[in-house]
Amino acid sequence: MEHQVLVVDDDPTVSDVVRRYLEQSGCRVRLAADGSAALAAVAAERPDLVVLDVMMPGLDGLEVCRRLRHDQPDLPVVMLTALGEEADRVLGLEIGADDYVTKPFSPRELVLRIRSVLRRAGTPPAEPEPAAIFHDGDLTADTARRVAWLGGERLQLTVREFDLLEFLLRHPGRAWSRADLLGKVWGWQIGDQSTVTVHVRRLREKIEDDPAAPRRILTVWGIGYRYEAEAGSR
Repeated sequence: MEHQVLVVDDDPTVSDVVRRYLEQSGCRVRLAADGSAALAAVAAERPDLVVLDVMMPGLDGLEVCRRLRHDQPDLPVVMLTALGEEADRVLGLEIGADDYVTKPFSPRELVLRIRSVLRRAGTPPAEPEPAAIFHDGDLTADTARRVAWLGGERLQLTVREFDLLEFLLRHPGRAWSRADLLGKVWGWQIGDQSTVTVHVRRLREKIEDDPAAPRRILTVWGIGYRYEAEAGSR
């Protein structure tokens, strides 16, 4: 299946390299040179994924990501950040980016990351988990439709947030390290474990009555996290 990817970067050399590699992998690519053009391009024709540079004149990538998340919370976003700018990476994840790649980057690695996010967003894996509807108190998640509700209100979850929630619902009561979750949910054997920390924090903000005192996603000190479902939940 051909996916459409919007690449947003004010450096034409970077945009051209990314475009060529994505086209070689079978994607259809559109380019935008700044944040305003990116928002207009998404409004005109929604892509399957946005590759978004953080540092741009005018509207920077973080603000564009914030606006995209407000209007289209399920649109996958992969951010490009400068090497060593950890604050930008963490903030991008907190705003709702699904993944990030640091500059300078390998175009092949970027394509692999993009493919991974696209698979999670809509293409079933080779051996998919059976579809299920999970109920935990006032929380419901339908894995076939990839939607979740809390108290009857539909939750606005990003691709990775839903992936994380589904994984935890499928494996309640077990403690998982951040490295475990990075491998099981993101498919990364090596990566920044702050990615997991930020996504857990964001997910707690959406499904917990009090994110500071969570009752569902618990911290297991020295290990990672455990999902604690209500008795009788499924």
